[in-house]
This record gives sequence, structure tokens and C-alpha cells, in this order.
Amino acid sequence: MSSRVLYVLQKFAKFIGPGIMVSVAYMDPGNYATSVSGGAQYKYQLLFSVFISNIFAVLLQCLCVKLGTVTGHDLAENCRLHLPKGVNLTLYLFAEIAIIATDLAEVVGTAVALQILFGIPLTWGVILTVFDVLIILIFYKPEFQSMKKVRAFEFFVGALVAGTCACFLLELFKISVPNKGELFKGFLPSKVIFEEKQALYISLGILGATVMPHSLYLGSSIVKPRLDDYDKKRYGRVEHRPSIKAIKYSLNYSYAELIISLFLIATFVNSAILIVSGATLAGQPEAEDADLLSIYELLVHYISPAAGMIFALAMLFSGQSAGIICTIAGQIVSEGFLQWSLPPWATRLSTRLISIAPCLFITMFMGERGISKILNLSQVVLSLILPIVSAPLIYFTACNKLMTVPHDTHGISEEQRVADEQTPLTFNRKTTTDFTNSSLLTWSSILVWATIGSLNLYLVGSFLMGADVHF
Repeated sequence: MSSRVLYVLQKFAKFIGPGIMVSVAYMDPGNYATSVSGGAQYKYQLLFSVFISNIFAVLLQCLCVKLGTVTGHDLAENCRLHLPKGVNLTLYLFAEIAIIATDLAEVVGTAVALQILFGIPLTWGVILTVFDVLIILIFYKPEFQSMKKVRAFEFFVGALVAGTCACFLLELFKISVPNKGELFKGFLPSKVIFEEKQALYISLGILGATVMPHSLYLGSSIVKPRLDDYDKKRYGRVEHRPSIKAIKYSLNYSYAELIISLFLIATFVNSAILIVSGATLAGQPEAEDADLLSIYELLVHYISPAAGMIFALAMLFSGQSAGIICTIAGQIVSEGFLQWSLPPWATRLSTRLISIAPCLFITMFMGERGISKILNLSQVVLSLILPIVSAPLIYFTACNKLMTVPHDTHGISEEQRVADEQTPLTFNRKTTTDFTNSSLLTWSSILVWATIGSLNLYLVGSFLMGADVHF
């Protein structure tokens, strides 16, 4: 029994990495202002919104893991291979907009952190975010590197994530929560979310800032190196689609690593932000609509200067890690939808510059006030785009033709596979394995999709109608 447990743990350790990278997308600086506003106005009552947002994230990301593992292609590549050209280009456009909107939060968070920690002006801080990420990403080439180098890169990102978690752990030690029962009760559904419009607005903002569209492309892609490594070692080559043995070897462990990472990292960080603000800033009107710099000043005033510095460090760590991940997602999207043949560094540079240009322009001409507005706007954009980019994910994983795998996938050409998927299935059940979503999973995914879509549209509609919505 003990040897079996040891084997499982040793095998699980080999899969640690992708889930941590995906969790970065759910704890970027774009979440901070929303969570602080929620804690300041409703103390711990909106912790349920954080928890349910991560449940939604886990469900969608598990579909991403399944899609990338079973088909051997990420979400962007599957859109190119299986959707009409016009639909594919439209989805690409929305995906690019989502990545730009997401990257704005990383750029802003890093620039504000550099200003606080080192006195670097915001404009120069924004410019520096071009180079810091590119220097690192030039060396990330999972398609051509051994698993050892891929693991080294994952370890580097994991170190930044660990730094972020450590900062918020220190913040928690600096506060006092006399009524622990009130805190834990916050993770249960609360009537206040539906009784007060502002509570609903903030809850929807938490959802929009947590479930990021670019993470779907990322999550469906970064599972591939381990599959390729398995087939290369076993068969001496890597085909267009992983072997059935590689899929069965990887799938459940990839699920487990993802779920554990999201709950231990993303849920912890997002909850910690809200708990710290709820314990120290509750009832403070200036915290209700605070930007990142204002949050730092509030923590310095109400807790201690050290608490403010720790928050700035957390912004730096999370901004760096999220920026790296967002730029990788940009490359995945460009190459997947359009089959870009540019060198990886050129793809990353173009993606990064497109994201930074509007941020740099607003910083130069509008300063801190403009930075706050662009951060809010980015969350609105992400709220609108998420249902659009997640719809193909649910469709693909529920498609029997796409998710049925022949037991001997090696030696089948890409053209033949695509042709097979466009004709009715004639596979013998004994020679294939069907990974299609169960009816329960499909309908659960549709329910999550409909909930996210309708609530986010309500949030954006309220905002456009002039409601005082705090994202």
C-alpha cells in the first residue's frame, strides 16, 4: 500500500507545473482593486463570490486540459482546424483583444510596484515591462527543449507565484480577525449579494477579474510537452496527436494538479486580499473605489508601512508572473489561429508592444487617474469576451468525432485525421476510446457558461446605463 502511494506521489510530482502557470492568470493585479472594494464595503460576505468564481474556473480549465490532452491541439488550433474561416478570424480578434486587456493589468501592476519600491516614474515603469518579460521568454521554447528545461521555466514561474503567496500570507499575519466564525461564514452563500445591487456588481466584478479568457488558450496548450515527452521516449517520435497510452498516462494527473493548484494558490490569494481589506479597511469610504496606488497608501495608514511594502512586492511578483503567462498566451493565440511563422521572440514582442502602447499613451497624458480608468475598462472588456471564447471549448469537448481517439494514432496523417473527423464515426468501440464529456459535465458547462455570460452582460449593461459600478 505504501509503495503504491509513493508511486502516485512520485508520478504526481512530474506533473506539477502547468496548474501553477494557469493559476497565475487568476491572481493578477487586476483582481486587487475589486477584492479590496468588496472587503471594504461588505467585510467577508463576498468570499463566496471568490469561491464560486474559482469553481467556475476549475470546470472550464478541466475542459481545457481534456481538449489539449486528447486532441493534441490547443483551443486556438482546434478553432482553426474545425471552424469556418470567418468564425475562426472573429474568435481570433476577440482573443487578441482579451489578451491586450489582460496584459494592461499586468503592466499597470508592475509599473505601480516599481514606482512604490524603487521610485521609478510610471511611464518608465511601463516601458520596462517590455524588456523584463521578453528577456525571460526568449529562453522559453517548449517545442524544441527537453522536459528538463520546460520544468526549469515552470519552476521559475512557480517561484514568482510562491513570492506572491508569501506576501499575502505575511499580510494575514499582520491583521487581527477576532470573529473567525464570521470569516468562514463568508464562504457560504449570502443574501447580501442579491439584496444590494452594489454587492452584486462587486461579485460580478470578482468573477470577471478571476475567470480570464486567455487562460483557456494557455491551459489547453501547456499540457502538451509532457504528452510529447511520453511519446518520444516510448515511440521515438511525436505525432500530430498523442497516443492513447500518453493520454491515459497524463489526463487524470493533469486534472489533479490543476485543481489542487487553483484551490491552493488562486483561491488563497484572492481570498487573502479580500480578508485583509475586510479586517482593516471595512467602513472606510476611501477604500471603496481605490486604485492600486491608493490601496498601498491605505495599507500603510491603517496597518503599517511594512504592510504597504509587502503589498507592493506582491504586485511586483504577480505582475511579472502574470505578464509572462499573458505573453505566452499571446503567442499561443497567434500561432494557433493564424499559423504565424514568425520566430517566437518576434511574436512575443509584437503581442507585448500592442498591449503596452495604449497603457503608455494614457500614462504619459493622463497619469495615475488614467491608469485607474484603463484598469477598470480592461475588466469590462474581459467580462464581455469570456462567454465568446469559452463557447467553442464546450462545443469541442462535447463533440464525439473530435474526442474519440483511435488506439493506434501513430502513423495517421493530419489530413486523414481531419477527414475522418468530418465523416460519421465508423470506429470499432474496441479500437477506440471516447473522451467526450458526459451529459452531466456538458450541461454543467453550459450552465456555467450561461451564468457567466448573463451576469457579465448584466454588469456591463448596468455600467453603460450609468450605474455606479466598481470593478
